[in-house]
Amino acid sequence: MANTDPIKVGVLYSRAGVTSRIEFSQLLATHFAIREINESGGIDGRELLPVHYDPQSMPQNYKSLATKLVQDDKVNLIFGCYMSSQRKAVIPVVEKWHRLLMYPTIYEGFEFSGNVVYTGAAPNQNSAQLAEYMTRNFGARVYLVGSAYIYPYESNRIMSDFILERPGGAKLGERYVKLDATEKDFVRIVRDIRDKEPDWVFSTVVGKGTRMFYQAYADAGLDPAKMPIASLTTCEAEASEMGVRIAAGHITAAPYFQSVDSDANRACLARFRSVFGDEVEPNMGWEAAYFQVHLAANAMRRAGSDELDRLLPHLLGSEFDAPQGRVRIDPSNHHTRLHPRIGRIGADGRFAVVAESPRGVDADPYLVNHASDEWSLRSVALGDIVG
Repeated sequence: MANTDPIKVGVLYSRAGVTSRIEFSQLLATHFAIREINESGGIDGRELLPVHYDPQSMPQNYKSLATKLVQDDKVNLIFGCYMSSQRKAVIPVVEKWHRLLMYPTIYEGFEFSGNVVYTGAAPNQNSAQLAEYMTRNFGARVYLVGSAYIYPYESNRIMSDFILERPGGAKLGERYVKLDATEKDFVRIVRDIRDKEPDWVFSTVVGKGTRMFYQAYADAGLDPAKMPIASLTTCEAEASEMGVRIAAGHITAAPYFQSVDSDANRACLARFRSVFGDEVEPNMGWEAAYFQVHLAANAMRRAGSDELDRLLPHLLGSEFDAPQGRVRIDPSNHHTRLHPRIGRIGADGRFAVVAESPRGVDADPYLVNHASDEWSLRSVALGDIVG
């Protein structure tokens, strides 16, 4: 008799805490993908059953809850984590117990684990393109602002390298704020930015601090048409919280925006909203959380199992038509081929794609290849999108 028992999968995204807004979008994307898979017959007739715990944005909770998922719930596969500190807390657990983590968030690169598949962008899939676009269009004098944890530290180091190797490149300031920063912290930083007058500001501020930073920027009268904030971490979730007055004119590099012009993206958004309405704003983290579940499910069908040794050979090298375009997991480094884009927030509060890669870009997590043609972008004619 065929096995019809559900297949449990672990889900670790926060509904509380500093990064809960973006993580909640990743949680709903995961439930959405699981719903689609189950409605189409599951894994050979077996439903996927998500076992979700709320780590409340705290890295130590990710470790303890990942251990609970493995030891008590007997899951072989975990979807989750947003900040790098959260991912690094879970990696020892999946390595010890021979399980798999699928991680759907941009990160700083310079990492490999045989127990992790990385579906968010590495630095050569967002930082490189952002540096190229911003220096070409605004200049190479940059002020860097980030949250005080692993990803911003490393991203600022990488961005500094990209900037300083360009003619006239200069780093005019580098400031960090705690994850629980207040409005006063950002007012002081914005005052320094105004005094030093960089060509643009690079932000890796995350969570609730993002709105505070952009709010302080707008309140100081700094003009994003002339001196925008360019970010890797500001997406539709944060832009919707800010509102148009604060957000318009600022720039983000990401593989996915809601405005991606494809039938596949529009159809996916329509299906999602028919189930969840406007509960969250789809964004780059949402999209990666969505497509990685489908990649895993397809691999389970081929493998006939969710156990790591049987699953991984079918997952590595696999492809999927994601909302951003066709993605592929590289067997050599467990990272994903993605489609780099630059988006600028318009007068309607939405990101308009102003430049994009003409093809998918394989991840180079250790930045071995510095050939700029690998990162080349084509401009998208849009006229004045700032309004």
